[in-house]
Amino acid sequence: MNFDFSEEQYLLRDQAKRFLGDRSTSAAVRAVLEDDAVSFDEGLWRGMAELGWIGTAIPEEYGGAGLSGEDLCVIAEELGRSLAPTPFSSSVYMAAEALLMTGSEDQKQEYLPALAMGERIGCMAVAEGIGLADPASAKTHVRAGLIEGMKVPVADGDVADFAIVLANTASGSDPSLFLVDLDGDEVSRKPVEMIDPTRSHAEITFAGAAAKPLGEPGQGWMITRAVFDRAAILMAFEQVGGAQACLDMAAEYARNRFAFGRAIGSYQAIKHKLADIYVATELARANAYYGAWALAVDAPDLPTAAAAARVAASEAYNLAARENIQTHGGMGFTWEFDCHLYYRRAKLLSLALGGERLWKDRLVSQLEASNSINKNSWGEE
Repeated sequence: MNFDFSEEQYLLRDQAKRFLGDRSTSAAVRAVLEDDAVSFDEGLWRGMAELGWIGTAIPEEYGGAGLSGEDLCVIAEELGRSLAPTPFSSSVYMAAEALLMTGSEDQKQEYLPALAMGERIGCMAVAEGIGLADPASAKTHVRAGLIEGMKVPVADGDVADFAIVLANTASGSDPSLFLVDLDGDEVSRKPVEMIDPTRSHAEITFAGAAAKPLGEPGQGWMITRAVFDRAAILMAFEQVGGAQACLDMAAEYARNRFAFGRAIGSYQAIKHKLADIYVATELARANAYYGAWALAVDAPDLPTAAAAARVAASEAYNLAARENIQTHGGMGFTWEFDCHLYYRRAKLLSLALGGERLWKDRLVSQLEASNSINKNSWGEE
């Protein structure tokens, strides 16, 4: 496989880099971080909607641009590089993807055009507290079209207009997915403190809210896994963008900070730190490109590609954010320097979609299954 983006996609990346360089500045990110009453940058969100980014992969008949998942990967990398404080991943990677994958025609017509225009924000509510989401232990349930229970933490749940919720039913079958509007009196929301307030989370309690079935009954966990696989690839690109930003920041500081009459970048200890970040970032980029290819062709090994990209990108971003602080020395720990902004985002993204442990376990399972198939195809015991 020799994957690379097209010339048009590189032009899209350049456009995204310019726009976000102007609009998602350090000052803009800090304005959201430091204001408890603000959950995201509404001006930036509107600007992204005007550029058509929110509807990038939504078909034209539903108000989107009708582009591909690869185009979305290009945008995701620049969003990660700029720390864009918007509910993009919740609305685009998950809510829109779930609707496109399994929504009825009426549901697509109702929700996707407003999503594409940035007029509505969506989220996906799966977890019910600390630990890995487990369909067998889920307590949220739907009876007679009404949903009861609590989901926490829900990314962007405090600002979303609707949620796609994993819940059990009275039939006792496997969990199903439901569409729930969040503006009714039967829904209460409470912000949840996270390490990165520029990506808000909430606790959502349902007390008899109307729930509309999404997809086939009993297929909720399978659909959720498929949505998370695709979201993991896009999130890996965000992480690669963030890791690259950390590397650029650390290298720039190392070139211009002098100690004992020499740039600190000339010292071996600093060189090794930067080299380690570079190697980890390039490994993550290669795995993310593998994921983009799998996303583009809907490859059978997409779950393996998603897990590999997710694990490599999480490790690279965490390393880059940590070593960026160390390269800056004592200044790296101060509020005035931007190192902590990337450290916060790196930690938050590594916990998203189930966290690193889940994706490492999934990668091992996928590789073991693939190895078993290959052995059988060669007639080996």
